[in-house]
Amino acid sequence: MGPLASQLTEPEENANVNREDNNRKRRFDKLSKVEASLARARTAIRKAAMYGNHTPIMDADYTPWGPIYRNPFKFHRSYIEMEKTFKIYVYKEGEPPLVHDGPSRSIYSTEGRFIHEMDKGNRFVTNDPEEAHAFFLPFSIVKMVHFIFIRQRRDAKPIKRFVADYIDVISKKYGYWERNRGADHFMVSCHDWGPMSSKASAYLYNNSIRVLCNANTSEGFNPAKDASLPEINMRTHDLTQKVVGGPSPSRRPILAFFAGGMHGPIRPALLEHWKGKDADVQVYEYLPKKLDYYDLMKKSRYCLCPSGYEVASPRIVEAIYLGCVPVILKEGYVLPFSDVLNWKSFSVTVPVSEIRNLKKILMGISTRRYLTMQRRVKLVQRHFLVNNPPKRYDIFHMILHSVWLRRLNQRPHIGFKNWTRF
Repeated sequence: MGPLASQLTEPEENANVNREDNNRKRRFDKLSKVEASLARARTAIRKAAMYGNHTPIMDADYTPWGPIYRNPFKFHRSYIEMEKTFKIYVYKEGEPPLVHDGPSRSIYSTEGRFIHEMDKGNRFVTNDPEEAHAFFLPFSIVKMVHFIFIRQRRDAKPIKRFVADYIDVISKKYGYWERNRGADHFMVSCHDWGPMSSKASAYLYNNSIRVLCNANTSEGFNPAKDASLPEINMRTHDLTQKVVGGPSPSRRPILAFFAGGMHGPIRPALLEHWKGKDADVQVYEYLPKKLDYYDLMKKSRYCLCPSGYEVASPRIVEAIYLGCVPVILKEGYVLPFSDVLNWKSFSVTVPVSEIRNLKKILMGISTRRYLTMQRRVKLVQRHFLVNNPPKRYDIFHMILHSVWLRRLNQRPHIGFKNWTRF
């Protein structure tokens, strides 16, 4: 017993014990309310999934419908419940540029845009951590790579140290991290090193929700608790001028198109079989200056989306923006929002081993099937649009919904390893 405690009288000691007990009880009661709200949401979503249009929801903005969704009724109810219920606490600790900052005009822009929107505040952000369902770690891996990565020595240890130190600070100050060993916390990273950086903490890597562009199952991505983040190469703040929209199918004379550097295990095979070989399947390593990348995508029926060194590629979202049916040429990649979206209904997946038969496979798709997929690509576009400010059902809200689903899938008050596929 310390010197101060030894000077307390017995009534004072009892009063301190009672205060601590009352504080613990209040926190337990608040946590119980948080979990009860999630339980109510789960019940409502299950009913919608079971009974479909017998539980209609009036929605003035948009009502999910059709085969682009795995279950439109379940998704709609889940989205509505998220809007009614979900509260996120954003940790205030840390200074820009490593924390509370991120890239907004680059291939990593979705990371920075999300951090910015959460810091700015919205209907999901709460200033009371006691009522939060999830806790956001607002550090930027992209900015860490830029500012503290030691390039001369290729040393990424400073990044891991920063992440570990940040978690140490917030865990000691608040206590919510230790409560569930990070299970109700989440990070967002679009950098290739997002998975590696999360290894700074075993709990962050194994328990927390990691929202990653590099959603590669061979690198430890776990779809049960991690979420796939779309990669968008934002060159300007406004995407609508050139990158969104495209002509009708009848004005798309090119069967398939790709242009990109020779890196990673898949692109060499694509370039070997198709570079300069066929006018229908136009594959370039370096696009001639006289040709426009987006213009060629607009003229193509199918846009080839092979992996580079990592599985994520901005071409998938670019294809969706331009009304070009994405052709997925990747292994181990968990596609964005695949809990909700039925990717098979608006995209084509070609095994890497079948790259040599690419034209035969695409030509074998009937005109009717292609027109159906192209129409669905245009329908799914709303879920990938970057709006300022964000709009319902857009990419910002779909990222939040991915986190929401994973928070519903867990019971952290029971045990941090108790994940349930919901």
